Amino acid sequence: MSYKTVLVEKEGAVAFVTVNRPEALNAINGDVIDDLTSAITELNGDDAVRVIVITGAGEKSFVAGADIKHMSTLSPVEVFEFVRKGQELTFLMEKSPKVIIAMVNGYALGGGCELAMACDLIIASDRAIFGQPEVNLGIIPGMGGTQRLPRLVGRNLAKELVLTGDHISAQRAYEMGLVNRVVPHDQLREETLKIANKIASKAPFAIYTAKRSINQGLNCSLEDGCYLELTNFALGFSTEDSREGMKAFIEKRKPEFKGK
Repeated sequence: MSYKTVLVEKEGAVAFVTVNRPEALNAINGDVIDDLTSAITELNGDDAVRVIVITGAGEKSFVAGADIKHMSTLSPVEVFEFVRKGQELTFLMEKSPKVIIAMVNGYALGGGCELAMACDLIIASDRAIFGQPEVNLGIIPGMGGTQRLPRLVGRNLAKELVLTGDHISAQRAYEMGLVNRVVPHDQLREETLKIANKIASKAPFAIYTAKRSINQGLNCSLEDGCYLELTNFALGFSTEDSREGMKAFIEKRKPEFKGK
């Protein structure tokens, strides 16, 4: 499919989804939300794709937040609908059977930081900048920033970012636990692809149920989370890939997972 604001390209089992509004620093508007939702929905149904990488076009920005010019014209009812659709996009990403990696090449502010936090991993360029600067506009984060950020970095550090509206470097984001890795800017795609291909080489059902167990387990008690893990663990034994994985281990060879 073709989109107004998003480019999709596939490299083996990895699909790159690029927000393509470099003239606006890839800021989020209604079209971006609609296009990302459609692209991820389509890729979720593509068995050949095992990992999705989200990034932004150009050298300056991943996604520099919501398009303020667009958002400033909306009524309270319209902005509610706009942000509701943005939240639905982040839930779609978290529930995706694919692993989704944010490849942050520049500014990841406001909605861009929230989009990255809805991904499973964040790989950042050493030039990347993160932040939730909404209070500087007299508003608060709306696409999950007040909820996902404390779950990732803890309550007090999340409050510091949200209440000051400050920007932080990629290295500081890494130290806080927001980012998985920081790599040299000119190696960002190469290093992200290495991680994506490593994950793509694993059994798809195992990857999906591991992701689901972690995400759902964070919202329940330890006992309930362990029961969820137990259920997903047992389900894994119904797959051909599990039999192949154990057989390959016994035979001391590399497994050939087929997603069955």
